[in-house]
Amino acid sequence: MSQRIDLLASIANTIQDYRNGSLPQPIPEHVDRWVQQFDAAVQLPILQEIDHVLKKIYFSKEDVAKFLRGAMRTAKLTGDRPDRFWRSANFLDIQGGGSSQTDMLALFSEQLEDEHGFGIDDCGQGDEVFIYLDDGIFTGNRVRRDLENWIRDHAPAQAKVHVICIALHSGGQYYAGGKIQDAIRASRKSIGITWWRAVELEDRRAKSTTADVLRPTVIPNDPAVQAYVAAMKYQPTLRTAGNPGTANLYSSDAAKILLEQEFLKAGVRIRQICPNLGDTQRPLGHMTLETLGFGSLIVTYRNCPNNAPLAFWVDAPWYPLFPRTTNTQTAVRRMFADLGGDL
Repeated sequence: MSQRIDLLASIANTIQDYRNGSLPQPIPEHVDRWVQQFDAAVQLPILQEIDHVLKKIYFSKEDVAKFLRGAMRTAKLTGDRPDRFWRSANFLDIQGGGSSQTDMLALFSEQLEDEHGFGIDDCGQGDEVFIYLDDGIFTGNRVRRDLENWIRDHAPAQAKVHVICIALHSGGQYYAGGKIQDAIRASRKSIGITWWRAVELEDRRAKSTTADVLRPTVIPNDPAVQAYVAAMKYQPTLRTAGNPGTANLYSSDAAKILLEQEFLKAGVRIRQICPNLGDTQRPLGHMTLETLGFGSLIVTYRNCPNNAPLAFWVDAPWYPLFPRTTNTQTAVRRMFADLGGDL
């Protein structure tokens, strides 16, 4: 029992600043209530592996600030006069949904003020360098659409765009990068794109053997999961057991397999008890393509992406470890703020 108590406390401590100010601070009882929704035999192993993984890929506010400070000081990005580089840079605030870019810009401005004595409102003195900040690149659709529109309607004839994010998934970058290059060619503008990240995770289908996202090795012998898979138009891509991934996130392949199996079963169950979930909310996370789900375990202090397994974030009647703010909720709050109200 003491090991369980220690793990509950450790996980709560790791995620203690999750949505700080808008949610009660996570405590061991919160983690315990979440894990009790799984079969008793797997609760301790789940806690052990979630504790291990979150210590690697939960990004607290201080973790994000540290990454931004590091990017700010990267000579390969800024050259030998970082103060001059940042004063000339233009910061894009063009995200079509959510508030992650706005929040990241505010945090970057704070770090810039500490480092150089000026914030992003004092930047933009040049007309060639542009900065696109976000917390993560998952499927790549958001950054693709944002930059496609900007390139077509607002970008100058010549520009350098630096995409800076905490977590980047290889497949999402590959997809978005190709679409963005198509948009550049169509615009007949000269625009270069460079990607910067704190961590890169493998999620490409062709690299399933070494995937860092959750991608099951077998379909569990569970009637509900078997029925869900049987109803899919295309059978899911499975990974070969033996390699837990390139980023060294998991304690072992066996531990990763446990999460894949249990989160898949839980995700199918959640879809049954939460009928308002859309078709793209797959058991292992949001994905437009028909798969078992995206399967990312990245979470930041700001929010949990919907590309994470449903077991992480779906609300009542399921109890989430990471209650999520949706883009719709963010838009409503912005509307009320614009009208002088509050929610």
